[in-house]
Parts: sequence; structure tokens; C-alpha cells
Amino acid sequence: MTTTTLSLGAALNAGLRRALEHDRKVVIMGEDVGRLGGVFRVTDTLQKDFGDNRVIDTPLAESGIVGAAFGMALRGFRPVCEIQFDGFVHMIQQSVAADDPVVFFEPKRRYWDKAEFDVDAEPDLPLHQARVARVGTDATIVAYGSVVPTALSAAAVAADEGHSLEVIDLRSLSPIDFDTIEESVRKTGRLVVAHEASTFAGLGAEIAARISERCFYQLDAPVLRVGGFDVPYPPSKLELHHLPDADRLLDAVDRSLAA
Repeated sequence: MTTTTLSLGAALNAGLRRALEHDRKVVIMGEDVGRLGGVFRVTDTLQKDFGDNRVIDTPLAESGIVGAAFGMALRGFRPVCEIQFDGFVHMIQQSVAADDPVVFFEPKRRYWDKAEFDVDAEPDLPLHQARVARVGTDATIVAYGSVVPTALSAAAVAADEGHSLEVIDLRSLSPIDFDTIEESVRKTGRLVVAHEASTFAGLGAEIAARISERCFYQLDAPVLRVGGFDVPYPPSKLELHHLPDADRLLDAVDRSLAA
């Protein structure tokens, strides 16, 4: 096993490179993905190495990009479309290889976070299975995307205070791996769901409802949600105040433990 330290952006680049190498029918297309290498350089050097017929710069027309991708998929290709800005190594490869359409969200504010990757390793989980990122016994935090590191930071602080938090990285939003969440909640008896989106009518509301139905008699406290405030997304100067941080997660955990 060979590991290397990569940023999230570089890991995505490595995953796309492997997909292009593995299957000649993989095609990347989107705005500025070719010569520029993507706004965040996620596709850097891919057009140079694989040619402009496989890494294709497109006009500023998302409907045209997706429409072309549907047509190419019907002819047996595996198009990868970058849509700005709706938006890992292994998940991007699994997404490209999947026979179903996949929307892969890239958390932009985590592009430059670094971690060790074994780019040659096989994925250790199916594409739609959640990952237990930290094992715990007192409460469960469910998160996805850029909030997962926040949840792990909160769990580390809680550990110093004598509380053991289990952190689940959803990985897939449709379908959601409710079985993994349920197994954790049956063990801990408490659940906090965290995401960047507004809590009102957000994904956390659906998770809270489902787990309340499936684990009603195992819950020791109501399911709590932590997310963005119910307001239009703020300007960049207020973004960090708007998004859930470790303190807000820990406040929810404290309320759950006190119930």
C-alpha cells in the first residue's frame, strides 16, 4: 500500500485521471475544465494528457452540457459533467463507473484540506453506503460533505469533556443509508443531524422523521438538527457565522444529553 498526502482537489483530480485511464469511454465535459483545468484546478492537466476529445471545454450552457451527456450515455459513453457551482478519490471513481446517473457534490471550502490517500486501493465501501467516521457510544452525529470534518472536530472536543460521540458520514444523499444510521442510534440513543443547508425542510428533517419512526423506543432524546439559518445565503463576510460550526454542534449535543 502506497499512501500520499493530497488536498481534496488533488484527490479528485487523481480519481478522474484513474477513471480516464481505466475506461476510454469516460469523457469529462464542462465550463473551463480543459485548457484552464477547472476554476479550482480539479481537472488540471487532464486535457493535456488525454486530449480535447475526452476533456472538453463547453459553452456556458448547463442544459446543453447535461443534454449532451444524456445522449452520449445512451451511446455507451460515461460522461462526467462539471456544473458550476453545484459543487474522494474512490467515490469519484465509483460515481464514474456507476451505471446510474450520479450527481457528485464537491465541497468547495474543503478543496485545499489535505489527507493521506492510497490512490491504488480499492474502495472499502459501496457507493451508497454511509461511513462510520468515528465510533462512539453517547450520541450520534450524522453529517455529509464539508460538515463531516466539523463534526469530527466537535467529537474530539466532546471526548475531552468525557462524552463519546459517533460520527457518520452519509456519503450518499439519494439513496440514504438509513440502516447504518439506525444501527448507530439504537446503540447511542441520541441523534444530531448537521448540514450546511437550512434546517427548515432540509435533508435533516427527513432523516429526523425517518429515524424517529424507526427508532422511537430506542431514542432517549428528540432528534436535533443543526444547519444554516432560515435566511437567504449570506455574503462571504457572514458565511462562517451562517454555517454550522463545532460550537453549535456541541450545543446541540449538550441539549440532547441533558434531555
